[in-house]
Amino acid sequence: MTYTWLYAVAPAGPEPSPPKGAPGGVADEHPRTVAAADLLAVVGSVPDADFDSDALQRHLGDPQWLERAVRAHHRVVSATATGGRALPVRFGTVYRDDDRVRALLAAHADDIRAALSDIADRTEWGVKAYLDRAHPDGADDAGSGADRPAGDRPGTAYLLRRRTARDRAEHALTDAAGQARQVHLALSGLADRSTEHPPQPTEATGVRDPMLLNGAYLVHRSRAAEFARTVEALRARHGPALRLELTGPWPPYSFAALPTAGDGAR
Repeated sequence: MTYTWLYAVAPAGPEPSPPKGAPGGVADEHPRTVAAADLLAVVGSVPDADFDSDALQRHLGDPQWLERAVRAHHRVVSATATGGRALPVRFGTVYRDDDRVRALLAAHADDIRAALSDIADRTEWGVKAYLDRAHPDGADDAGSGADRPAGDRPGTAYLLRRRTARDRAEHALTDAAGQARQVHLALSGLADRSTEHPPQPTEATGVRDPMLLNGAYLVHRSRAAEFARTVEALRARHGPALRLELTGPWPPYSFAALPTAGDGAR
């Protein structure tokens, strides 16, 4: 027995979706399409033994399995969304069979078409901003003790240096957070839509410096080059204390609104 894993939804058209030769899916299956209401759902048949509720929950606790499956899901979505005309579906959306996917497309056809129109010819770009602790303002002077009165006791001087360093670090963090806010506002002005995700922890990024911005921006293809140039200009303006990282273009994961809850999804 198999379940139906949902990757993306696209408008029906002359070109097959996903394209011929698309990469294998989360179960190494060949992606295919399910059609209804002039829409195509890109799906894969996955074994129920590995993808029922209990098994999938166990897999989600396995970092190696999860990384491989997320990458496979993304590859299929990316191959489908090449033309900027496909709604990516949240990882882990599984239906009991193709008929329930067809019912989803038919029941929400108007909403899905509106969502497809919103993301047509647009891609998602990500910008992260980190406080670069190697370049905080004035940090080089924090522990010098050059201005310490000659009569100060060593312990007192040490505590004063620690307090000065802490105060400067807090000031640098506050100032960088304000600059990150300016970056987000500037980039939002170039995007059709924007959102901020919660900052990722060090364990997820592998970066020791604190993340101050985790922004996502839906940008029309005609403005993609301008968007990238603006990031470069902002990097120069706010560096070196604030370090900007640009990623993309991605399928518009952060801006896809596909109604799945209550429609037979497991």
